[in-house]
Amino acid sequence: MVWLYGTHAVAAALANPARRLRRLLLTEEAEGEVAAQLRQPWPVAPERADRARMEQLLGRNIVHQGAALLADPLASPSLQQVLERPGPVLVLDQVTDPRNVGAILRCAAAFGVAAVITQDRNSPEETGALAKAASGALETVPVLRAVNIARTLVALRAAGLWVVGLDASGAPLSGPALAQRRVALVLGSEGEGMRRLTRETCDELSGIAMPGGGGRMDSLNVSAAAAVALYEMARRP
Repeated sequence: MVWLYGTHAVAAALANPARRLRRLLLTEEAEGEVAAQLRQPWPVAPERADRARMEQLLGRNIVHQGAALLADPLASPSLQQVLERPGPVLVLDQVTDPRNVGAILRCAAAFGVAAVITQDRNSPEETGALAKAASGALETVPVLRAVNIARTLVALRAAGLWVVGLDASGAPLSGPALAQRRVALVLGSEGEGMRRLTRETCDELSGIAMPGGGGRMDSLNVSAAAAVALYEMARRP
């Protein structure tokens, strides 16, 4: 089980019928904020809690906004279920920071991504920090935890997706050039980028044009890179 916190993350989880919910703790103020996002009654009755109780459960310095929900983690979908959903697919090759993964999920929801695929072992588990950074998107964008990223990319290619690895060595990413393709966009880890086998399994490598880089700022945080790349891919001729 996992404690989800933050009013947006909690409200989204309450609205998700796929969630198995255990306990809901709210301050008086937070109950009003969650109710403004999701009309009552909720699937689980709220318990009144003060901030001291929240800190005891979640830890100090957690920005919980007075809302905490104990729930079971979401089940990972199958690859077939991912392929049945419309939109591009995001593949994260060992992105390990839960806040980055959460921010990427938020971008994925905004741009109609079908699913986010991460590696089972070298990626963060579902946590309150990840869910809060996702601001509700964890409940709407499926996350598939794959055992082997390279084999998953091969399966995506076999299903007709064009696999684009985001890498500074590639030509600038062009949304209009990809307009007729369904794309699986691969992003590498925060420090090392894509691993060699992952890179070699891509159909092409593309970078983000950054005219102001000049060697001083020639890379972006992975969540920022995801946002820019998804925006570019949404452009049409």
